[in-house]
Amino acid sequence: MDRIDLKRTFSKPPVLGTDRLILRQMRPDDAEDMFEYASRDDVTKYLTWKPHDSLRTTKSYLNLITAKYRRGEFYDWAVVLRDPDGGEGKMIGTCGFTSFDLNNSSAEAGYVINPAYRGRGYAPEALCRVERFAFCELGLHRLESRYIVGNDSSRRVMEKAGMKFEGIRRGGVRIDGSFYDVGVCAILAQEFPSNPYSS
Repeated sequence: MDRIDLKRTFSKPPVLGTDRLILRQMRPDDAEDMFEYASRDDVTKYLTWKPHDSLRTTKSYLNLITAKYRRGEFYDWAVVLRDPDGGEGKMIGTCGFTSFDLNNSSAEAGYVINPAYRGRGYAPEALCRVERFAFCELGLHRLESRYIVGNDSSRRVMEKAGMKFEGIRRGGVRIDGSFYDVGVCAILAQEFPSNPYSS
């Protein structure tokens, strides 16, 4: 896969499904659902962005994302509950790729889930679906995720999705002028079929 293929794929991101979730392009009408969690300090405590200060901020963000989708420059999906009829329910977070290293057939994945829906396995379920897309559709060799040390629940999500802890990058990220240690977990293509969450 090259950069042109990547842009072509994500200019119209495919809809991905699991038993309980639908992963689809974020839309402006997701603003209220997104603001519900994106405005919370406890959600952004271990992230690189600050809480949204108003619904207007969330709407502006989603409008920006819509433009990035059109250019094939955004690689994240909305995580949406599947209703009993198979249609869409509430948008409860996001999951997708934060960056690609195409020279090394590698990518980084990230996720955010509304705290009201944590503890139900939605995050590893979404991450596993992104792993399957990475390896089976994009043909990548490696997928990694990172977490700020102290965010043990995020590391558990990665490990439930079959990723292995590889180590800590000391002072690996700077946020608001301060440096934080970053843990790295990863999974390789040949390890994915043995992942119990992959089917």
